[in-house]
Amino acid sequence: MGFHTFDAANAEKLDDAASRYRYVSAEELLWAVGAEGTDVLADLGSGTGFYTDDVAARAGTVYGVDVQAEMHEYYRDKGAPENVELVTAEVADLPFDDAELDGAFSTMTFHEFADDAAIEEVARVVETGGRVAVADWSAAGDGEAGPPLSERFGLDDAKAQFRAAGFEVEFGASRSETFLLVVRAP
Repeated sequence: MGFHTFDAANAEKLDDAASRYRYVSAEELLWAVGAEGTDVLADLGSGTGFYTDDVAARAGTVYGVDVQAEMHEYYRDKGAPENVELVTAEVADLPFDDAELDGAFSTMTFHEFADDAAIEEVARVVETGGRVAVADWSAAGDGEAGPPLSERFGLDDAKAQFRAAGFEVEFGASRSETFLLVVRAP
């Protein structure tokens, strides 16, 4: 399966609330992340910070992790909250200490990094029992939006990948175009 990375030249499209919240609402993301006021979290594939902003309002610190420095530039120009620190890195090579994070989340970017090395790295940096929430485009969708179907994962695939790295599945749901998965770190 090839990894699709969103073209940073089209970053402004990622800030369209009507389109983004149609597939993942702020409320369901906040529930899935379960952020508390002092939590240190990472947004894996933060892009323009659209969803990062929602979580940052409820957390202590949020690291916006993205492979594209151009996305960070866009986010800085837009105005990242004071408790958001931008980190340019691959998910498979995160610059965090072991168990440094209380949790992590990924919205519509799991398909961009979903391999064993990345999931093992998430297991390394998230504390034992820390919550990891993933909302992404589903392979079961019809492809009306998002990446090509050939680049997507199904909910069962994502569950299996996280279980293989020792995560405990807490919640999973498939919808017409997306899935939502909540796991606990080993």
